[in-house]
Amino acid sequence: MYILANLITGIGQTLHYLINIYLLIIVGRAIISWVNPDPYNPIVQFLYKATEPVLRYARRILPIMGGIDLSPIVVMVALFFIDQVAVQSIIDYGTRLKMGL
Repeated sequence: MYILANLITGIGQTLHYLINIYLLIIVGRAIISWVNPDPYNPIVQFLYKATEPVLRYARRILPIMGGIDLSPIVVMVALFFIDQVAVQSIIDYGTRLKMGL
């Protein structure tokens, strides 16, 4: 039972770290959008390719705000919610299995 509990806890912690890394990528994308970046820079291309599919989906849902892009904020709030509800539930379930509850 400990192996399953450790596996579930490890999956939850890995998801937590992946969400945090993606949040940092979104913050980097938002900061770069404030300046005029070189579109041929490999870092800029990576940030756009990694975040554009999710941000494009959020832009379709949001109303047009007159040139202000709120999609990074909406995606970040959604990721925080997923991290606190779903991922934390996975980690708690693994912990309960380990304790035998």
